[in-house]
Amino acid sequence: MRRRDHNIFANATSLLICGLLAGVVVAAAAFPAVAMSGLAAKAGGETFASLPSELRQATAPQITRIFASDNKTQISVFYDEFRSDVPLKDISKNMQSAIIAAEDHEFYQHNGVDLKGVARAIVSNKSGKSQQGASTLTMQLVRMTLAYSATSPQEVVNATKDTPKRKITEMKYAMQIEKELSKEKILEGYLNAAPFGNGAYGVYAASQVYFSKKPKDLTVAESALLASMVKAPTAFNPTTASGYPQALDRRNYVINDMLEIGLINADQAREATATKISRTVKRPGNGCVSVAKNNWGFFCDYFYRWWLSQQAFGATTYDRERRLKSGGYRIQTSMDIKAQQAARKNISEHISEKNKNALLLAGIQPGTGRVRALAANRKFKLDDPANPQNKISSDPRKAKKKIRGTYPNTTNPLLSGGGDITGYQAGSVFKMFTMVAALENGYPLAYSINAPAKYVSKYRIAPGRSTCNGIYYCPSNSGGKAGGVTNMWTGFSRSINTFFVPLQERVGAEKVVDVAQRFGVQFRAKSDADFASNKASAHQWGAFTLGVSSSTPLEMANAYATLAGDGMYCSPTPVQQITSKDGDKIDVGKPHCIRATSPDVARAALDAARCPVGDSAQLGSCGGSRTAAQAYYTIRHPIYGKSGTTDNDKTAALIIGSSSLTIAGYLVNPDYQDHKDRLSHSIVNPAVWDTMDDFLKGKPKVEFKKPGSRKISEGDQRSIPDVTCATVAGAMARIEGAGFTASVSGNEVESKCPKGTVAGTNPSGRTIKGGYVSIEISKGDGKDAEDPDDPDKPKPPRRR
Repeated sequence: MRRRDHNIFANATSLLICGLLAGVVVAAAAFPAVAMSGLAAKAGGETFASLPSELRQATAPQITRIFASDNKTQISVFYDEFRSDVPLKDISKNMQSAIIAAEDHEFYQHNGVDLKGVARAIVSNKSGKSQQGASTLTMQLVRMTLAYSATSPQEVVNATKDTPKRKITEMKYAMQIEKELSKEKILEGYLNAAPFGNGAYGVYAASQVYFSKKPKDLTVAESALLASMVKAPTAFNPTTASGYPQALDRRNYVINDMLEIGLINADQAREATATKISRTVKRPGNGCVSVAKNNWGFFCDYFYRWWLSQQAFGATTYDRERRLKSGGYRIQTSMDIKAQQAARKNISEHISEKNKNALLLAGIQPGTGRVRALAANRKFKLDDPANPQNKISSDPRKAKKKIRGTYPNTTNPLLSGGGDITGYQAGSVFKMFTMVAALENGYPLAYSINAPAKYVSKYRIAPGRSTCNGIYYCPSNSGGKAGGVTNMWTGFSRSINTFFVPLQERVGAEKVVDVAQRFGVQFRAKSDADFASNKASAHQWGAFTLGVSSSTPLEMANAYATLAGDGMYCSPTPVQQITSKDGDKIDVGKPHCIRATSPDVARAALDAARCPVGDSAQLGSCGGSRTAAQAYYTIRHPIYGKSGTTDNDKTAALIIGSSSLTIAGYLVNPDYQDHKDRLSHSIVNPAVWDTMDDFLKGKPKVEFKKPGSRKISEGDQRSIPDVTCATVAGAMARIEGAGFTASVSGNEVESKCPKGTVAGTNPSGRTIKGGYVSIEISKGDGKDAEDPDDPDKPKPPRRR
């Protein structure tokens, strides 16, 4: 049986002719007009009539293009094969004529199989002359389609190897295709599928690579050159020394054929033949190392990593990458050209690409999570190992091994984290989480604490510089000064450590950590994750409020954006719309928001967060001192935010938010975070506020919303007894008797009251029930002063 089958295929020509004469064609499903893709042949030992005639649905790989948020500015392209289908109407008539002249003179006359061509091939091949394939354009399209739709390497071999079995399969499919499709659709499919060498697949790609133009603009000479290359793209490659003369001869041969079959006239042929062939090509860029502007690379890389994390695009990262590089998507990303340009410009004005320290700016839109900008003082590129430009790492351990650092060139995700980038300590920007947790647990913004110069907490830590009594965490303030009676407005404005650590104690550090997690902090570092994942451990995380946990600029920009988003945390996304090659809108990457805290808590926290950056709170008083007051005087829009510094200034951070954008800026050394340098806010701060200023120029000023109830800001307010000129003991008794916690200020103040008596209180008038009241001591001479609480002091006569 097998021998007889083999003989059938050995005599393929006889079988074919019989089949054709008998008109034996099995009915099949319609062949897709654009995809031109299908089932691999199962010819085996079957007769011609029983061979399959339906092609499996599969699409040749297509370029995916990604654009900025304007949906016009192209950022980059991704592809496995540089190919993009175009309709026949957008392909030059010259190109259509040239491919017919080069490959299939009888294209418009045959039904998929050229019987005359088959006969010529039989005679030529059996006479010992050069091998002729007699493949029509339709048959060649079948061959390419089978190769593209193959699901295994063997299917690719079967679709392309030169065997009688393959030829017969192609013929059967070709005849069926000719029944289903017009000649124009077949020609369109062929021109979009053919390989043209130098990484170009399809006529669109070939036009770009060889001539940097659109297919509709191809001349006769250009069309003839491209058509001539399809037969053997490597042999007829005009960019190589051996290929150039062959390409020239083959092109002129095609031009002559175009003239002979009447597709061009003699003048056109002479002009085309006289045209020189270019020896250069413009190879297309691919991926994020080939972005249109280098500083877009960090955003592009974030998009790429995001795509690979989306299960909607495949079960594995391999599947997702293949889909990105072959799916032909049009992706409108969230990158805002204005914000991105402003971020990179302002970074460049304050720090060099060759600086070992990295200035990182991330911008995100509140209420959507759309990432608007990611910029750094780095070139997004791989350092060439053959000609390295990067300096030796600043990490001494790596320096000893001559390992190079990440400057000026890197493709590491410095702004968004990933791989071995776990983030950076950002300092006091984490105090926002403590404030939110306090508000959620009934502590209003007006809640006050007498903040000392050094606070002895109940957190137990290992002995070190920040311990006292051997085991307790004892933080102090910047400059070593006492904070005095402080509430959330003034404490946040002045960044008082000894206010926020005791506030965290009262709320519970584990609740503060929970807020950070709800607001998007990921705790990538193992030590951080161990603390955060265990409630008992988190409860003892005393320094958490001071920002000792690693974070990224993108995380913290989004955390602060949650406040302006009325308490809705939106997962960061780099896309606005993904459209398939067929024009379908894909619902992946759209804003995904969940409630992280109540609107009133978010609005109250934002109100206090206006203080550090120089804006005015709507619900209370910020006090006189601001850590980044210049921000508001630069921007002049309603803003909020916070600065942050770690021990010994190893990092510096500033976050500024508006109703439409939140920007986080970090100044760090990503190669060696335990460095000895002091990193300055004079670099990071202006870069952040100038970027926000540039972005908001020309936009209307939008005021922030107030909480629905003043109770969250003021709490249960009670009157403070008037103890002016009283003795300290008497004042203490009256204040504590009214339900407040009283303490004596260490500083004397000017007053008309006698020296050593009470000059007044801070705050005065009213404060929250159970809050702190500081008793201020007078250093005055006491003239004309009286103590209303001294029973022994003579009283003036009562007037009648």
